[in-house]
Amino acid sequence: MVERRDRDNRDRDRDKEFTEKLIKLNRVAKVVKGGRRFSFSALVVVGDQKGRVGLGFGKANDVTEAIRKSIEKAKKNMINLPLKNGTLPHEVIGQFKSAEVLMKPAAPGTGVIAGGPVRAVMDVSGVTDILSKSLGSKNTINIVKAVFEGFNNILDAKEVARNRGKSLAEMWG
Repeated sequence: MVERRDRDNRDRDRDKEFTEKLIKLNRVAKVVKGGRRFSFSALVVVGDQKGRVGLGFGKANDVTEAIRKSIEKAKKNMINLPLKNGTLPHEVIGQFKSAEVLMKPAAPGTGVIAGGPVRAVMDVSGVTDILSKSLGSKNTINIVKAVFEGFNNILDAKEVARNRGKSLAEMWG
């Protein structure tokens, strides 16, 4: 009995380590013989505010079930960001379909200068200072996927230093 309670508490503590943000909830109507059948899709971003962030998209006939599914998928698809002083190490452009997001590192104290969906991703990922501009498509889902595509294009500092024949201390100062 005590073991199960401890395990449940551990599971709850693990859930508390992540911040969840619902970015978009969409209701879709399918017209059938008896009327309209509604289903829901949810886009959620999950992060630990220390550089780990994940994206999830879930669909279900119920709102809570769609959100639960998307949170589960987001936790499975976590990526690590190499943050430097609360910002990105270098400028990066993320592209997904016709959505394009420009993300620039900013000086400490600048804050998160970003629009709706990009701001939500930065808040849960732990980025505190960044300049961003969303270009092209205004589709929320594609913008968020473009941000994650940009995160995947961030270069690893150790790898860049090795390629240039320098130490990590020489590169980052």
